[in-house]
Amino acid sequence: MTTATRHRILQIGRLPLPALEAELAARYDVTCLADQPDPAAFLVARGAEFTGVVTTAAIGLKGEVIAALPNLQVISSFGVGFDALDIDAAKARGVQVGYTPGVLNDCVADMAFALMLDVSRHVAASDRFVRRGEWPKARYALGTRVSGKRLGIVGMGRIGQAVAERASGFRMEVGYHNRRPAQECALPYFESVNALAQWADYLVLTVAGGTATRHLVNRDVLEALGPNGFLINVARGTVVDEAALIDALTERRIAGAGLDVFENEPSVPAALMALDNVVLTPHTASATHETRRAMADLVLENLASFFATGTVRTPVPGTPGA
Repeated sequence: MTTATRHRILQIGRLPLPALEAELAARYDVTCLADQPDPAAFLVARGAEFTGVVTTAAIGLKGEVIAALPNLQVISSFGVGFDALDIDAAKARGVQVGYTPGVLNDCVADMAFALMLDVSRHVAASDRFVRRGEWPKARYALGTRVSGKRLGIVGMGRIGQAVAERASGFRMEVGYHNRRPAQECALPYFESVNALAQWADYLVLTVAGGTATRHLVNRDVLEALGPNGFLINVARGTVVDEAALIDALTERRIAGAGLDVFENEPSVPAALMALDNVVLTPHTASATHETRRAMADLVLENLASFFATGTVRTPVPGTPGA
């Protein structure tokens, strides 16, 4: 296939896997919007050339960019979240939207437990204690046992189910909250996040982001979680009222938190970084070689499937082709 007959793809920003950028360029005629000196002027001049878009869950795709692409047919997004994608604008145009669910469940669930164990057993903090040379001078503080505790999961989707599976190995009681009870899930269902938080020792967030879940975990939920409870967030930073969380951690109204996501990432509040009862990671729950490769494959497969059959392989729920 010659370059002249290849589909024109607009890549919104840099992708997490350089190999994916190379593979896209080998298959399609790709232009990166972020590389343009004046992206808005570029869209006005050349937006009609593109039939496909590749983006990421973190970068998303704004409605005004969709509007500037009159021949857009398909969007392929690297990531499982779609709160940064203007889904309504895509649906109004009949544009198919593919994303990369399923392949990152295990790694995100693994990270939830890594954060849970770290904040409870002070893995990172005690590593720093040893490296500072303090071990010969003092005993390290006691931690909190994870095994046998109560685990509350907010969002019993694919990732929530993977977290629940891992909890069985720690002999944990598991309960969950969803907008509605999950089909074929025998675990105890809680009607509200507050009720689940009051019951749980660990509250793990695996719920989707977006306006519907913004600040779902607020001051009241944190109060319900209580001084012996831990919050673990591998969902989206917007799900948590970050100011309320900082207050709760500072005042020890909850025991601690493990956070992979933040409200305004990559900006992390200095107040969070100053606390010793919180573990912070830079949105890396899915960042393994194996998972990122599988996500890249799905980005490519969604495009290839659409151009061959008219339907992406893994459409975002509620969008054309789903």
